[in-house]
Amino acid sequence: MEAKVRAMARTRSTAVMFATLLLFWLMLIGNLTLDALIVGVLASLVIAVLYPNGISFFTELRATPEAFVAGLRYYGYFFKELVKSNLRLTAIVLSPSLPIRPGIVKVRTRLRSRMGRLMLANSITLTPGTLTVEMDSEWLYVHWTNVESDDIEAATGAIVAGFERYLEVIYG
Repeated sequence: MEAKVRAMARTRSTAVMFATLLLFWLMLIGNLTLDALIVGVLASLVIAVLYPNGISFFTELRATPEAFVAGLRYYGYFFKELVKSNLRLTAIVLSPSLPIRPGIVKVRTRLRSRMGRLMLANSITLTPGTLTVEMDSEWLYVHWTNVESDDIEAATGAIVAGFERYLEVIYG
């Protein structure tokens, strides 16, 4: 019985991905000619079959009102951090002494979902001054332009905690 439930869930997931990809294709192409529809159906079908576990940030998304609100807050937080880090790096670049202390720090995430961890790693990388160089289970190795602390907990608090508090609600 359990195998049947898993097969049904997999089929549903593949069908949802197929429909999403086809809809995106149709919006992208902008017309409903037969050749565009055939190409869209074939490409969507191939992708949905080859990637049954999903390839989008919707894969492990929790569809709850709390997750929606956390998503909006996450983007607000991300853009705030983006501006702050750009200003910080601008000050470093414009300073004649170039006050940096580059290094790779090890940080820990509490996120359990693959997509949540991927979103976290991408958020860190997209923020100027930090670059996720490796993910290994709960550990992320981050190149930090100006290492404020070598301590795992302190570095985790400075780099990860802000993003993680929203991503935990969105992805778990």
